Amino acid sequence: MTSYPNLLAPLDLGYTTLKNRVLMGSMHTGLEERGDWNRVAEFYAARARGGAGLIVTGGMAPNAEGGVFPGAAGLFSDQDIANHKSVTDRVHEEGGKIAMQILHAGRYAYGPNCVSASPLKSPISPFPPKELDEEGIQKQIADFATAAARAKAAGYDGVEVMGSEGYFLNQFLVTHTNKREDRWGGSYENRMRLPIKVVKAVREAVGPEFIVIYRLSMIDLIPNGSSFDEVVQLAKEIEKAGATIINTGIGWHEARIPTIATSVPRAAFTWVTKKLMGQVTIPVITSNRINNPDTAEDVLAGGAADMISMARPFLADPDFVAKAAAGEADRIAPCIGCNQACLDHTFGGKISTCLVNPRACYETELSYEMTDTPKSIAIVGAGPAGLSTALVADERGHDVTLFDRADQVGGQLNMAKKIPGKEEFVGLVDWYKRMVEASDIDLQLGKEVNADDLTGFDEVIIATGVSPRDPGIEGQDGDKVLSYIDVLRDGAEVGDRVAIIGAGGIGFDMAEFLTQAGESPTENLEEWLVEWGVADPEEVRGGLSPEGPKPEAPARQVTLMQRKAQALGKGLGKTTGWIHRATLKMKGVEMVGGVNYERITDEGLMVSTGETRENPQVIEVDNVILCAGQISNRTLADQLAQKGITAHVIGGADVAAELDAKRAIDQGSRLAASL
Repeated sequence: MTSYPNLLAPLDLGYTTLKNRVLMGSMHTGLEERGDWNRVAEFYAARARGGAGLIVTGGMAPNAEGGVFPGAAGLFSDQDIANHKSVTDRVHEEGGKIAMQILHAGRYAYGPNCVSASPLKSPISPFPPKELDEEGIQKQIADFATAAARAKAAGYDGVEVMGSEGYFLNQFLVTHTNKREDRWGGSYENRMRLPIKVVKAVREAVGPEFIVIYRLSMIDLIPNGSSFDEVVQLAKEIEKAGATIINTGIGWHEARIPTIATSVPRAAFTWVTKKLMGQVTIPVITSNRINNPDTAEDVLAGGAADMISMARPFLADPDFVAKAAAGEADRIAPCIGCNQACLDHTFGGKISTCLVNPRACYETELSYEMTDTPKSIAIVGAGPAGLSTALVADERGHDVTLFDRADQVGGQLNMAKKIPGKEEFVGLVDWYKRMVEASDIDLQLGKEVNADDLTGFDEVIIATGVSPRDPGIEGQDGDKVLSYIDVLRDGAEVGDRVAIIGAGGIGFDMAEFLTQAGESPTENLEEWLVEWGVADPEEVRGGLSPEGPKPEAPARQVTLMQRKAQALGKGLGKTTGWIHRATLKMKGVEMVGGVNYERITDEGLMVSTGETRENPQVIEVDNVILCAGQISNRTLADQLAQKGITAHVIGGADVAAELDAKRAIDQGSRLAASL
């Protein structure tokens, strides 16, 4: 008897059957643009082996003007078809099914030749689009159909027509971006004409026995977005036009409401998808922040959808479904919704991968094969760098001893997991603990290691992390001064008025921690929806509350400061930094840059501005909290060097720039793979 009867149930589509209700959702990885098709094939084949019921590729452009950036991948030639067939063949060999997403970016295209319904520039692109005329619109329809026909020729089992997230087809649907007065604008019947025509053309191009998914925006989260009546009306017409499945899209990319970041509650938008159930007869897929089989099963059991879309969880663990089916759900490497190695990489022009799983998209170059020469390996430090090294080395057959002076694994992840909006780190630490327990690693906690303890090992790895940097401020030894470790690890009491010194990632985390009163909104969906101003789209067009965001009153008065004379939070993640800045703004945090820290007194923190230290003033606070950066803990590495013992130094002990779990885990995994 499976623990997931709904999730693992087959889905009969008439002319084909999906083996379960799990869709690996579309993600742009950047692999296709690199031209290494064996690498692309192995990426998708690994997910097929892992049991995904249906895989959807990253978005493929139907034409040059529709590409998300110049040179974006698509099926434009016979060679493209042959390349993609090498991918579909590998997926089919593994017993999987795969659909190609056709993505036309419209005004989101990052290039001067972009096109849209009206010549309105997107706030997330510098290029104003060209308004399409009748001939231009007909060309776009034909290009969608051609792309679908080529996908079929390349061996795909279906296509997904991207009609949500504010891309091209979505831009025709709403008056926010469609100001036309011809038959493609004005009334909703006119505005929805284009997506219907596209789906009809695609169905005609591929024939009856081919999966056609339409990605429908269920809630736009922008001004003048679709009403839910319009969403239902479009869904019914898309079904008539020949779609096999309707997939869920949530929010436009330009929306100022987070939809997939870790601070968004799990399954936060499934209630929206549930409203469509029963309105159409074809299967409906729900998505966004569903990252474990228990949540997915609950969503299906509650009647919110016929199928679950999970994208990033398949980066974290390609064997997600296989492990769930085998009763090993607790061994699924968790997606923590951090965006650091996936979406941040995508928008930075890098290959996407995963903080938790550095092999994602690097399957052909990062191998964890069994070693022919097992070694005894000592690893000091059970934070993310040490844990990743230990687990990979153990998997490869090495004899691993893992030391840490703390009484638990996780290192500084144990502080990160206490931050409101970062509760997913709890699951990551728990997963590391379970994986170590299930391994042959000799874990020695509560042990302060010295150089003499490390003689006799074949390899020694130092992953001792970081310590807070001393900012050298007069008066910093006073009673009202605390470090972030005092607060997050040791639970020090903090007063009602606080100054935070340092506005990097830790400073922002500290501000969020100190301003949150009571339960984290990430753990309370109703509270989160109110905080961000999300309304029922049946009641409010686009799902934006007319009252706007309504966060709870902050628990404390916080001033966040930095020495650099620039906007605070500039170095935060590309796709999540705006969320942190908006959160603190809603909580009334005063953010000040370009300050000199003169001294800390009984009254508070004295600061000045500029090189000439002008405008000295005292910020009256109860506590000053130091988040002024870190330095590497290299003492043990230096002691080993003095004894002539060569050690590998990784993670924060190697480079202390911020607390970078992504770099630490990647570095540890690659080192272990090389030993």
